Amino acid sequence: MKPKISVIGAGNVGASLAQCLAVKNIADIVLLDIVEGLPQGKALDLQQSAPVTGFDSIITGSNNYQDTAKSDVVIVTSGVARKPGMSRDDLIKINAGIVADVTRNIVKYSPDCIIIIVTNPVDTMTYLALKTSGFPKKRVIGLSGVLDSARLSSFIALELNVPMTEVNSYVLGEHGQNMVIIPRFATVNGQPITDLMSKKTIESLIDRTVNGGAEIVGFLKTGSAFYAPAASAARMAETIILDKKEILPCAAYLEGEYSLEDVVIGVPVKLGSAGIEEIVSFKLTEDEFEALKKSSEAVRALIDTLETI
Repeated sequence: MKPKISVIGAGNVGASLAQCLAVKNIADIVLLDIVEGLPQGKALDLQQSAPVTGFDSIITGSNNYQDTAKSDVVIVTSGVARKPGMSRDDLIKINAGIVADVTRNIVKYSPDCIIIIVTNPVDTMTYLALKTSGFPKKRVIGLSGVLDSARLSSFIALELNVPMTEVNSYVLGEHGQNMVIIPRFATVNGQPITDLMSKKTIESLIDRTVNGGAEIVGFLKTGSAFYAPAASAARMAETIILDKKEILPCAAYLEGEYSLEDVVIGVPVKLGSAGIEEIVSFKLTEDEFEALKKSSEAVRALIDTLETI
């Protein structure tokens, strides 16, 4: 019997995520949405691609949380997407109510699952899901650094004209304007990019990464990124389902790690079948630590607004 992954939200991110997971052929998938017919139609369309792409996972579309029961992993993409001129922070009042309600349903039907939050602002929504669920912190994880690192890695590969698979990056901190990008943590075949390109070029790539989501919103006009977020969340789910013990930068709840308390922020974690099996401590310089602390304070300010919603 295959593991079960439920994707909450059948919009662009959710549907793309279901496709990414289906192609990996690691679990049966439930695609859930409140809009009648939407998840059923997308699930059926996706299921019919199986003979072509070669997977045998079963894809179910539903409007009923009962169909998500006993999921191993539940990925939350529900919420309002950004529009031009809108920051991730602008979404908090709308998306907080959605994420809280979704989380309660997840707990009701899949009390032993691992939750991955994709909904923005992701660090704050991960904190909300953790507190709403009552789950241990290892079982509530946010998409952040996997996506930001993918964006940075893609820009580095294009700049240096090297294969994408040769680039590895770790972006820490808030998923947003206060993300912490440390150039020495970005490598090409193990060699830091600080040895491969000028400081000016690196600064340009960092700036583009920080504004990576906004750049896409600017092009799309009526929506936000979905292919890269979906692929990033699928990688996290795969790492958990297959117990790969891979170290990835994810939004995690900290209780003293990196000298930070009661906040969710992007840090390197070891992901496995139990969820976050270890928060990995990278050695940071004083300046790097201060940047991470400042980033956490920005997240903390948003978390504090939850009390007024």
